[in-house]
Amino acid sequence: MAATQSIERRRVFSAGAASVLGWSMDLYDLMIILYVAATIGPLLIPAESATLQLAFVYASFAVTLVMRPLGSAVFGNFADKNGRKKAMLVAITGVGVSTALMGAVPTYATAGVAAPLLFVALRLVQGVFVGGVVASTHTLGTETAGPRHRGLMSGVVAGGGAGTGAVMASLVFLIVSTVFPGDAFSSVGWRFMFFTGLIAAGLSFFVYARTEESPLWKAQDRTVKAPASPIKSLFSARYLPVFLMNLILVIGGASLYYLTVGFFPTFLGTNIGLERGSTAVVLILANLAVVVGGVVGGLCSDRIGRRRTFVLVGVPTLIGIPLLYTVLSNLTPDDVALISVVAVSMAFLMMTATAPILIFLNERFPTRIRATGTAMSWNVGYAVGGMTPTLVTLLSPEVGDLPSRLVIVTAVAAGLFLLGAAVMPDTKEIGLDRVEDVDPATMATAPSAHSADDAHTAVPAGRA
Repeated sequence: MAATQSIERRRVFSAGAASVLGWSMDLYDLMIILYVAATIGPLLIPAESATLQLAFVYASFAVTLVMRPLGSAVFGNFADKNGRKKAMLVAITGVGVSTALMGAVPTYATAGVAAPLLFVALRLVQGVFVGGVVASTHTLGTETAGPRHRGLMSGVVAGGGAGTGAVMASLVFLIVSTVFPGDAFSSVGWRFMFFTGLIAAGLSFFVYARTEESPLWKAQDRTVKAPASPIKSLFSARYLPVFLMNLILVIGGASLYYLTVGFFPTFLGTNIGLERGSTAVVLILANLAVVVGGVVGGLCSDRIGRRRTFVLVGVPTLIGIPLLYTVLSNLTPDDVALISVVAVSMAFLMMTATAPILIFLNERFPTRIRATGTAMSWNVGYAVGGMTPTLVTLLSPEVGDLPSRLVIVTAVAAGLFLLGAAVMPDTKEIGLDRVEDVDPATMATAPSAHSADDAHTAVPAGRA
């Protein structure tokens, strides 16, 4: 028995570590652009308006997010039919290569309009592969963990992956900006930021090649006819309402993420005037708070439920983040310590409230379409939420207008997140093992059998 438990713990740890590493590496690749936004904008778009250049960079970020649902459809379908692990090995390689190629894009001065077009094309390709990463990392870890700890696994993957990826990006940004100070960063340094994507891909590939497949996926009853197309099942009359309801919650949570941690690199430099080294330190601290918030939020969801965690932490988030942005906008580069405290508080609130989203989405779908359903819900929501930084910059005639717009839009995002939580059922008592026995819209027990497309055989809790 002890040996079996030891093997089980190692399997759970391995799956969790692989999910966190895979998600952090690909978040790292995806978020590099946020750390060099102010640098590459003038290099790719010659314009007198600083806000227009920022809008282009964030639009480049947004188009990656727009392509993620396509990656979810392609790789989610593959992961549901062939396993989470196989889909991941292809996706992580694609993300790393496309990221590295961005570092080789010529500037506008060299290639004219071809420069921004090539950069955007690579962002589109990257988005497809990142969507594929989500389809696997967001299911492998939670499907391997036992029922009592799946919320924690959700928070560790979501918060640990995002926080670790951003911390690594901050550290690389600090190192590269030190090696290439001043004008050297604008001419050469930013390219090395993108080149490191190959290292991230190699490390992720190494870990995933040694990770076991999800036990829930492997334990499916192969005598039951699998859906011909998981994406078709997702948009069936049975699951389409679930998908649409999920989007309310995910769009709100994604907007909060990108308007806080995702916007900090630009806000700290452009509005407060922090120098690169201090900015990197603040970002590292804020993203460590994301990791802690993920763990706290995940643990809370295991104890009191997913929905209660959303609401109980979401209300302070609705009030606190807009107020903290007001405080942050009035600080100066000399207030580094206070800037750090405010940024850490905002990051912790945001992540604690949103940490259980991953497991909530997992528990809304049966194993046979879980990778597709979770990835599509997550990626469509994040595609919409990821456009909010672009919206904020476009709504700001001048850089000095950014703080007031951020206060308004973050309040709206938090309100949308709370609305989603209010109309959703809780999923904690349903879990991943009995999801086929419930009505997906209400999560109430549904005694009638499902169609073949939605069929799923339960796995005893002890095998989870």
